[in-house]
Amino acid sequence: MPCVLGKMTTQDKIKAYCENEIESFHDLLATLVAIPAPSHHEEKRAQFCKEWLEKQGAEGVYIDEAKNCVYPIACEGKDDIVVFMAHTDTVFPDTDPFEMTSDGKRFYAPGVGDDTACLAAMLTVTKYLIHHDVKPKCGILIVANSGEEGLGNLKGSGQIMRDYQGRIKRFYTFDGYYTHVICGCVGSHRYEVECLTEGGHSFSAFGKANAIAELAELISDLYRIEIPEKPGTKTTYNVGTIEGGTSVNTIAQQAKMLYEYRSDDLDCLEYMKQQFTKALERANAKGTARFQANILGVRPCSGKVDPKEHEQMIARSISISEAHSGIPCHREVGSTDCNIPMSMGVPSVCVGTYTGGGTHTREEYVDIASLPIGLRICFDIMLDYFEP
Repeated sequence: MPCVLGKMTTQDKIKAYCENEIESFHDLLATLVAIPAPSHHEEKRAQFCKEWLEKQGAEGVYIDEAKNCVYPIACEGKDDIVVFMAHTDTVFPDTDPFEMTSDGKRFYAPGVGDDTACLAAMLTVTKYLIHHDVKPKCGILIVANSGEEGLGNLKGSGQIMRDYQGRIKRFYTFDGYYTHVICGCVGSHRYEVECLTEGGHSFSAFGKANAIAELAELISDLYRIEIPEKPGTKTTYNVGTIEGGTSVNTIAQQAKMLYEYRSDDLDCLEYMKQQFTKALERANAKGTARFQANILGVRPCSGKVDPKEHEQMIARSISISEAHSGIPCHREVGSTDCNIPMSMGVPSVCVGTYTGGGTHTREEYVDIASLPIGLRICFDIMLDYFEP
């Protein structure tokens, strides 16, 4: 028997809202996609999110120095704050708008999934909370954050943790597919390594040290490092780019590379740091070239997190995802905005709200049929911290 409007349960109201709001949700996604947001240049999306939230009736929304758009709810004087976050930045450097297209089954655009679909879902849930005046059980921070991708170095997440230091008790970020939750942290150290030599003419100065060749020797040394074999952990390393030299008939005076190592274990990460330092020392000790390393980014591993609280968050997130999607949801480790709070001992989970493909490519897409499912997942995760 259909429910009478006045006797609708909360879940009935949410279901009806999601059905009625789906076109607006799609429109919001298309609007967000069209706003360029490379890491460190998220200001236009942040401003849009602020104005959009205020249009819905949100009060106290602000943009902080990291370019986060922050909507605090009942946080004043509270030391039990829960964070809900979705990042605004994309991996693409473009400053021209992207256009979202569709073939009826998928939406296509660079960044449409990572993380714009999750951001649109979180905002759509927030709109419901505002319009229905739902009361929080604790302090709530809803954040459209900056700097999650690449050399954004998690600056948005870090800013929130500093600004509300000691007051945040649980932390959720919406990012990725709902086929998994990320509940462990992959830490990383990223460097720009430069090699300098005297150089000279390729014929008349033949025999002098070549910066490209010297850097290549360092790379070979780094690739001979044996990764730590600690059960239950994974450690990796990579040279991502290399450049240098002047011309085909010039002994290169300068060459540089981007290098990183990653691990989901703090001890293993420290081991890789020691091995990298030793490799640099060996290269400089030869005396044929000068090497210097500049650190570009540090993403921490997890600190000591209350296992019981963390497990409750993980299990609940998996249960919600599987209930709405009807497919298994797996536990994974990754490098997300959760790294910062987890390193500080705050239980954190990264939850996905869509399915798709082509992440971090210009052919990225989201499955249109997955969006209502992800919206319901986002609803249930957030509503756990509001009154029925």
